[in-house]
Amino acid sequence: MFVGREKELAALQEQFAAKGKTAVLVYGKRRVGKSTLIAQAAKDFPGIVIDHLCVQSTFEGNLELLYRSVSRALSLPSLGFSHLFDLFEFLGQQSQDVLVVLDEYQYLKQSLKSGEVDSCLQTIIDTLPANVKLVLCGSYIAVMKELLDEENPLFGRFSTILHVKDFDYYDAARFYPKLEPYQKIALYGVFGGSPFVLESLDAEATLQDNLEKLLLPATGILRTHIESVMLKEVQKSFDVRILEVLGNGKKRYSDILSLLGGPNNGLLDKQLKSLMDMETISKTYPINKADDKKKHFYEIEDNLMRTYFAFLFGRTPLVERLGERTFYENDVAPTLTQYVSRRFEEVVRQYFVRLAHAGKLKGVEDFGTYWYDDPATKTNGEFDCVLKRGEALDFFECKYRKAPMEKGECEAEERQVRSIPNVDVGTVGFACTGGFTFKSKTYKLIAGEHLYKLTY
Repeated sequence: MFVGREKELAALQEQFAAKGKTAVLVYGKRRVGKSTLIAQAAKDFPGIVIDHLCVQSTFEGNLELLYRSVSRALSLPSLGFSHLFDLFEFLGQQSQDVLVVLDEYQYLKQSLKSGEVDSCLQTIIDTLPANVKLVLCGSYIAVMKELLDEENPLFGRFSTILHVKDFDYYDAARFYPKLEPYQKIALYGVFGGSPFVLESLDAEATLQDNLEKLLLPATGILRTHIESVMLKEVQKSFDVRILEVLGNGKKRYSDILSLLGGPNNGLLDKQLKSLMDMETISKTYPINKADDKKKHFYEIEDNLMRTYFAFLFGRTPLVERLGERTFYENDVAPTLTQYVSRRFEEVVRQYFVRLAHAGKLKGVEDFGTYWYDDPATKTNGEFDCVLKRGEALDFFECKYRKAPMEKGECEAEERQVRSIPNVDVGTVGFACTGGFTFKSKTYKLIAGEHLYKLTY
């Protein structure tokens, strides 16, 4: 089942149908749907599609396997070439158009010394026959991003570059369309937006059942996905305790350093930067404190990995002793609603991203969280979501719950917002999955269904 990716699909189809030189770069983390996207776009390709998966082997071993892929696609006996250049020259002599997909290109790239394979591909792209189109696809994000560096031989050689990411809350819900907004947000908050993960879920089962079947057992599909795929690259080079420290929260650099208990020798800086390059973690900051490093926070990017580190990391023996059902009831259920509520704040910000892209936020210059300090009362904190309109700020409070909000609750929240000194408060709004017991022209009210209808 192919879901979403309309913009990326259209971009690839346009490239595959275009006349002239076409070299496309597609990258993104593992199992985010890159190969499926390319295959979907190639369905209407009017020619031969050579879909080849590179492997962890020598350069010569990879070439031999590539030649086999070419032979199969062309229905020819086993072919051999003295060099990669000869292969593309041969493809240029075919009477049909040819699409060559080199999937997991990072393995081919790493099979020779730094830059050698990229340099070879540079020459191939520069002399690409008119009937041949090339796609490089890879899942080691840090390695694939090297192709975009100015000093890399492939810099500027691609006609289109696609960075494929996890689905947001809206597209993730296409995998469980019949559920209520409260349930949709729970599934997204716990399991995230990876197409592989979403396809593994049972939309007819409860959140608890999915957790007990897929994530809590040591042999669960999603547990194996995290430990054998998502963390495999991380654990080779990084202190996995960084992710344990972050859990479901977000931490300052100083907090992470303190909790890890190590010396400040610069290693943590390098690890955090690399983890961000790998899109394992992200760095966030309030829109009014972008230049204040003390207000910069790190958090785990993927919701499923966040769930794993918030509830499961290092606790396998306990799960095995108690069993999945008892462990869920004792150690997951008591804080699960609070856990999802933190993710709901991000869902609301994603909602505003979608509205902005659709041109529905006229006059809004920026949005995100907002940090306030009140020296008089010696209090500070962070508001969930703020929209900036010139000097004025629209404040939105996010409430993940089944019950609707009462007018009195909203009025109390408004008084708190308007009590912040030196802030030009514009509209005060609320996003509540349970909806509201009243209508208002004073407040901007966003109920759960509005998030999925993209109304504002």
